[in-house]
Amino acid sequence: MGPKKFRKAVFCVAYSKNPEGVKYLLLKRKLHWKGWEFPKGKVENFEIFNKKKTALREVEEETGLKPLKKTLKKYKVSGRYLYKLKLKDRSEYAGQTYTLFSVEVPFSKKLKFDKKEHSSGKWVTFRPASKMLTWQNQKKCLKIVNKEIQ
Repeated sequence: MGPKKFRKAVFCVAYSKNPEGVKYLLLKRKLHWKGWEFPKGKVENFEIFNKKKTALREVEEETGLKPLKKTLKKYKVSGRYLYKLKLKDRSEYAGQTYTLFSVEVPFSKKLKFDKKEHSSGKWVTFRPASKMLTWQNQKKCLKIVNKEIQ
């Protein structure tokens, strides 16, 4: 019998508006699995009652970009998923729950991402982003955010 607990996390779709339209920031994951995702991460104990702090912190930690706080939006979208593999650093968890957020960030080609977790980042418009994202739940979240901010 394996673990039953779910790790609490946020998904945060980071975007930038420019004259050519909206671009989304995707990160190329290399820790635990390989593929494209948007910034996401664990809700720390001190953030349990304020997941907005988690969303802002994770975007800045994973991209090096300062989120525009007034654009932060929490959606009535949440979910959970099981980990595909047994993760050594998360052995007490069966999977993860998430709450969806979006936030605008300033457009920059200079990204400072955690090289342990991600190998690169890329700005893309909606269609390529929805094709690049690895997981269905993130594709669904991107579609919801795109509809809201267009």
